Amino acid sequence: MLRLHQGRWALLATAFFTSFCFSQNINLCSACHGADGNSITFGVPSIAGQPKLFIENQLVLFREGMRESDQMLAAMKGLKDPEIIKLAEHFSKLPAKAAPGTVQRDLFYKGQQLAMKNRCGICHLADFSGQQQVPRLAGQREEYLLAEMKAYRDNKRKGGDTIMAASLYGITDEEISALAHFLSRRVRKPVPR
Repeated sequence: MLRLHQGRWALLATAFFTSFCFSQNINLCSACHGADGNSITFGVPSIAGQPKLFIENQLVLFREGMRESDQMLAAMKGLKDPEIIKLAEHFSKLPAKAAPGTVQRDLFYKGQQLAMKNRCGICHLADFSGQQQVPRLAGQREEYLLAEMKAYRDNKRKGGDTIMAASLYGITDEEISALAHFLSRRVRKPVPR
């Protein structure tokens, strides 16, 4: 009987510790990416509503040093795969909010035309919500999209997708600005002309 009670206490203690560690990890992520996964910090991406597999892959890339970020490397150091999976599941289920800022209609429509011309919706889906290992672009922070697209185009993004580098090859800074503006302001309702 004593062993049975010891086993229960050990199980409860493990469950409590695991829950505590998960809460600590959530708090660590939320410090930069926002309490609800929607970033309010310049240059820091929103992770709410990102596809689960995409988040898992990115966290592993950071943990293994295959993507560069001192903050993310420190945050991911020592994190085990089951913890990464739980974090990815948590943030993928949170609702994504629209990026802050106003719509500049001409820039928005230019970006929309470029997204259609370059067939961004094939991989990122027609509403740019992302899928599997492909990120959600809709509502992402504009300055983050701008920096990442330039890094892809200029082949400076460590751990990046070669398809994205090829897709953005030859796209000008002005066009990338329009794409970033459109995608960051992309909402389900059409923007009036």
